[in-house]
Amino acid sequence: MRTTGGSNPNSAPAADAVRQLAARIAAVDARLRTLYGVARRRRIDPVSELVATILSQSTTDVQTARSFEALRRRFPAWEQVRDAPVSAIAREIRSSGLSRQKAPRIKRALAAISRARGAIELDFLRRLPLAEARDWLMQLDGVGPKTAAIVLLFALGKPAFPVDTHVHRATRRLGWVPARASAEQAYRLLEPSVPPRAHYRLHINLIRHGRAVCRAARPLCNACALRDLCDTGRAVPRKKPVHA
Repeated sequence: MRTTGGSNPNSAPAADAVRQLAARIAAVDARLRTLYGVARRRRIDPVSELVATILSQSTTDVQTARSFEALRRRFPAWEQVRDAPVSAIAREIRSSGLSRQKAPRIKRALAAISRARGAIELDFLRRLPLAEARDWLMQLDGVGPKTAAIVLLFALGKPAFPVDTHVHRATRRLGWVPARASAEQAYRLLEPSVPPRAHYRLHINLIRHGRAVCRAARPLCNACALRDLCDTGRAVPRKKPVHA
């Protein structure tokens, strides 16, 4: 039987949910921008960003930087890293941890880029739509949604939204994504709803807030400037002031 109108009865609620999420994200973005400002974009080429992001897995920023600098001192050209023995790469990046896993990933990624492009460069991704650029990167060994999003956002200026540990924790507590959503699920839910041109600053500011206030253990909900915008924060009993 033919129906009239031709509209999907589920489309309106779904569209409303998207708009509501976008509004909640915009409100938090504005509040965090007041708190932390707008971080200056760092300038780094996409291949360097890719290698640094692989190095950053399961380690600290300090250890990542130390390993990256050691690798570049030993092998100034990416072609040298591509052609080096895995053991030599692992030796230079050992301070980042898991060097035996990271070294072959880096070598295979550089080799794959070289085969596909005839050179070790990723600047061509700037000309591709976001989805195509992401799919291209995720064909590389060891590159998942988070790594691809970091390269796209930080090195190529595309509106990707990486979800690291701090962003994942904060967005679940805020109620933007389900409490049991994986980081990959959160990434796919959030990226389309982040306000235009806000992807970089919101990502950085959520990390800052996650480290300072929305900590994994003992979050400072009573001192949080986002409390009234946060599902978890509103549920935490307010501490009564202590009078002298």
